[in-house]
Amino acid sequence: MRIIRFIAVVVCVLSLSFCVFAQEKPVVIAASAIIDGQGHVLHDTRIVIQNSKIVRIDPNAGPVTYDLRGLTVLPGFIDCHVHITYHFGPNGRAEDKSETPEQAALAAESNAWLTLMGGFTTVQSVGAPDDKPLRDMINRGDVPGPRILTAFRPLFGRGPATGTPDQIRAYIDKVADSSADLIKIFASESIRDGGKPTLSQDQLNAACDEAAKRGLRTLVHAYRDSVRMATLAGCTEIEHGTFATDDDLRLMAQHGTYFDPQVGLVIQNYLDNESRYIGIGNYTESGFEQMKQALPLDADLYHRALKTPGLKIVFGTDAVAGAHGRNAEELIDRVRDGGQDPMAALISANSLAAESLRLQKEIGSIAPGLQADIIALDGDPLTDITAVRRVSFVMKGGVVYKNVSRDAIPHYAGVTP
Repeated sequence: MRIIRFIAVVVCVLSLSFCVFAQEKPVVIAASAIIDGQGHVLHDTRIVIQNSKIVRIDPNAGPVTYDLRGLTVLPGFIDCHVHITYHFGPNGRAEDKSETPEQAALAAESNAWLTLMGGFTTVQSVGAPDDKPLRDMINRGDVPGPRILTAFRPLFGRGPATGTPDQIRAYIDKVADSSADLIKIFASESIRDGGKPTLSQDQLNAACDEAAKRGLRTLVHAYRDSVRMATLAGCTEIEHGTFATDDDLRLMAQHGTYFDPQVGLVIQNYLDNESRYIGIGNYTESGFEQMKQALPLDADLYHRALKTPGLKIVFGTDAVAGAHGRNAEELIDRVRDGGQDPMAALISANSLAAESLRLQKEIGSIAPGLQADIIALDGDPLTDITAVRRVSFVMKGGVVYKNVSRDAIPHYAGVTP
């Protein structure tokens, strides 16, 4: 019996050793062109990955696990502003009161999958309690999807009726205690309603100060005067910014405030899907007319933002129902219509986006020590920005979810071709 037990222990130890060895076996990606996320291009080299992280860049590493030569390799894209659970219901509309919870959950999981397949390995979803279970399921590996940071329940501004500064601080603490990754603040009306401020300076000061005390970033939906107010309040990032003045842009640059304006995707998506939104809340005919008028204003704002020295422009789409999986279209809009240099646009969706999330030591670049979030495009986005539509390879945290680099059959979840 003692011999049998001894043999059993040895087998278990050897089995465990084999499993550990198998997990630690390096994965090697061969690439002819790597855009590293920080503005550099590497040629004819290889990326060595162990477990979930990049361990080194070595042109002599081998054997090659994934041959991505002929493609352009980049860090996984980061979208700083999505609404990952927003979807069209079974009735084809953005609101379907007959939808079951199961149908809603499947739609959210589909959004996550489409976003990941579009090359986005991290997103910041800012506006729904349902974000939390989806985030946690992806983190556990129960469903595939991008890494999600979420605000759960936004602070909605409705003027003084929102509450005193002390009441706002209490609300921020409540959201922080619910394991939110950041605080989302609506400081303005929707652009469909004119975009006027809905929070006072004192209210914004309290919200952003309390979030900072809790170690949380603040992302503020702001138009018109709210842009300046949120900047003075020390908020982390400002979204949209339509009607912002040049002085507002310079103030953001002086304060180190991250700015996430949108050039085309979010409004164009609404216009393309007008029949699916019209009649719901403020999605009225006049609301759609306001959005149409905002398109050229947003392009002009982006041009002015690019000319503002020191302004940190990050990538975010405000992707809602109809836009998930098409997030990269905003990169095309920013280069084609906003006039941004392609490399700068890519950096805004890689290392600069990671910096705005305070995750620059984990994601956003292809460098040793960072997570192995790696994608490959069919084409060179520096000469043809539309290459961002053609995602041939997706790895998140060292796991491959998409690989059509060699043939037309995709390979998922770590299965090598």
